[in-house]
Amino acid sequence: MQQKRKGFALLVSATMLVGLLAGCGSSDNNKEGGASPSVEVSKEGFPIVNEKISLTMMAPDVGLQNWNNMAVLQQMEEKTNIKMVYNNAPKDSFETKKNLVFASGEYPDVFYAAGLTPAEQMNYGEQGILVPLEDLIEKHAPNFKKVLDENPGVRKSITAPDGHIYSLPVVEFNQPWYRNPMWYNGDFLKKLGYDKLPATTEELYTFLKRVKDEDANGNGKADEIPLSSVNLRDIRTWLLGAYGIYEEEIYVDDKDVVHYTPIENGYKEYLTFLNRLWKEKLLDQETFSQTAEQKKAKAQNNQVALFSDWHAYMTLGGEQSMDDPMFAPVKSDMVDAPVIAKNRGVTTGAFSISSSNAYPEASMRWVDYLYGYEGALLFNKGPEGTLWKYTDKASLTKEYLPVPGGGDREDYRATLTPNYGIPAPTISIPETSKGLLTEFDSWVENESKTKLLDKGARIPYPTLFLTAEEQAEVTTLTSDLTTYVRQMEAKFITGAEPMANWDSYIKTVNKMGGQRMAEIYQAAYDRWKES
Repeated sequence: MQQKRKGFALLVSATMLVGLLAGCGSSDNNKEGGASPSVEVSKEGFPIVNEKISLTMMAPDVGLQNWNNMAVLQQMEEKTNIKMVYNNAPKDSFETKKNLVFASGEYPDVFYAAGLTPAEQMNYGEQGILVPLEDLIEKHAPNFKKVLDENPGVRKSITAPDGHIYSLPVVEFNQPWYRNPMWYNGDFLKKLGYDKLPATTEELYTFLKRVKDEDANGNGKADEIPLSSVNLRDIRTWLLGAYGIYEEEIYVDDKDVVHYTPIENGYKEYLTFLNRLWKEKLLDQETFSQTAEQKKAKAQNNQVALFSDWHAYMTLGGEQSMDDPMFAPVKSDMVDAPVIAKNRGVTTGAFSISSSNAYPEASMRWVDYLYGYEGALLFNKGPEGTLWKYTDKASLTKEYLPVPGGGDREDYRATLTPNYGIPAPTISIPETSKGLLTEFDSWVENESKTKLLDKGARIPYPTLFLTAEEQAEVTTLTSDLTTYVRQMEAKFITGAEPMANWDSYIKTVNKMGGQRMAEIYQAAYDRWKES
């Protein structure tokens, strides 16, 4: 039976590979009108090339749009003289298909929003599959070069140990939260008479208990779900902060000491708290089995009191509302104040050029446009005159236009631009949103400031590269460690494994390399800080 399964898996993989690679050739096979690799690339302005060329692109597709019909990409083709041929894969299966492509030897010309990890960048860069970008940046990317000159930390974060840059990042200094915030159902707070949010784990427990016991949704049924999650990934970081832990795997404390979270005492207390919630059915009993859609369905049935999402209304349904407050991080008796993780501001692996690409200079000029004001505005908000217009172009002030045909602005924006729900290469700058911030946007910004930034939010661990040897060891250790740690997390919380077995768990984790993980990341952090 095992042999049959293995054979079937190989057959499926081969079938997927053939389907994916169809049309995944390099630009050498996609030139239009006989264009040659010696095509002239302009130093500035548009078009980028003097004769039309074609490049293949691989990106994750969220399934809401047809990339060939996107107004932003059509406009880019007209401006640049570069036609992109999209060999995309669904977002949910993108990682699998990306790995198949790298194994195939047939690469797209550019990877867009591919989420290339530092390990992938080093591995495929050293193999020559991804080309070094630093010279291309210097000569053909004035916008991105300006970003690097003004923010030395960005260059530090995207440079591999061999001195090369293999990918361009997402740069988002104005995004405060590390992971989607948690939100309260405001109607439940009002029903229970709360005019102040819980500030400690005990106060949070009391609130969740009251939700369950006091018919917070007022329907006469005991159907409330005080806290809902999907495998804890969406809420884990926020609750770990109550016990002095910044991040679920690796973080550095205020004394520059690196920790591996799953072996910390604070992690044990976090598990103990969630086990308490689980036993009293204050934590959704389907946390380890449900999908995000199932969680949302419960919330839209007015059952959920506390949850995570980009904005509350995206889970609760309906219009944007300022009645559902952002979760204020709580503290336990272990700490004087909760610790809060802040967005790193730099996400590597957003854009890379493969060795198959006959036009790397043109490709760099194409993506560099996205790191300037005009390109960032186009890819973030869509073309001028569709969803927005200038009210004063000199000051870059804009206003929104009615959504064509009505409906939700974000849903419509998703049909215009690829920068929706994926880590796309760009820079977020205040000028792109000047005049477009709504009352709701300002409220969210204030919630983030008062509940996160003003309370000392900071980056848990910097964006950096490990050496090839360190990365190889971490990759080997992580494979088994992550599986074991997550399995044990679920067992400890649900009671399948008693907390009395904590010491045995610690011995196993350290035997598998838990403490070694902290040592590796400590060495990398020390190098990063000294560089």
